[in-house]
Amino acid sequence: MEFVCNICGGVNRPAKPLDRESASCASCGSNVRLRSLMYVLSMELFGTELPVPDFPRVKSLHGLGMTDFSQYASRLAEKFDYKNTFYDREPRFDIGNPPHEQLGTLDFLISSEVFEHVLPPAESAFRNAFELLKPNGMLILSVPYSVEPSMTEHYPDLHQFGFAQIGDEVVLVNRTRDGEIQVFERPVFHRSGSGEALEMREFNERDLKRMLAAAGFTEIKIYGESYAPFGIVQSEPWSLPIAARKGQFALSLDSTREIMEQWRDQRQNIHADARRLDRALWFRVGRKLGLL
Repeated sequence: MEFVCNICGGVNRPAKPLDRESASCASCGSNVRLRSLMYVLSMELFGTELPVPDFPRVKSLHGLGMTDFSQYASRLAEKFDYKNTFYDREPRFDIGNPPHEQLGTLDFLISSEVFEHVLPPAESAFRNAFELLKPNGMLILSVPYSVEPSMTEHYPDLHQFGFAQIGDEVVLVNRTRDGEIQVFERPVFHRSGSGEALEMREFNERDLKRMLAAAGFTEIKIYGESYAPFGIVQSEPWSLPIAARKGQFALSLDSTREIMEQWRDQRQNIHADARRLDRALWFRVGRKLGLL
């Protein structure tokens, strides 16, 4: 198959089937998961399948990313009032303890493969995400999840913890709030940015939707469909991108005005180009011969 990457615009002809995590854009290194997130953002903001380079410039839309992929983060910063953040370096942001002054300020929040790493209980992080959004804001997220009957919380009593090396193995040592010492063997780490992050839980679809609803989100949509023109092929019915809305989304008056002004400018440019072509001899000849 051939596809155009909706993050960078690169044309790709992959030699093997696409999967969720393998880099499949030769230009920017994006994978199906990352392209899916930008597809969801486009559908939720504009109601159509726009590649990120074609997003209208709407600086009145406020967005925040949590360790977002640099290739789309830089492009989103050109289009919106958007900032990418990190847990372990500047600009820092902790979804477990967001700054009070940021509450209720975001039109959208993007989180890819983060909520499986936040400290328990995960419900608190989802509630914080809800509080960060404006009344009509939305959370765009992906997490690894299964369709098993229940989710698994690896360390439900995590309080004061650290890691110790015992022989060739790393163990997690935790002191609970009640003072009990717990030791966990073979903790699982995921690649995260420039380092690694501890896997705290394994979500399942049912409990993930339940926690989002309990946090206050009124519309929760799982995007399970593929979109081959952008190289988005959902080969499994799990770990799919999700859009969770705080309320019914509508562009503000300022955002609508920005889009309409861009549309007006583009229409004027098209008309000006047409007038220039109309004055060209070969264009007039071609139109008279029915070639144009």
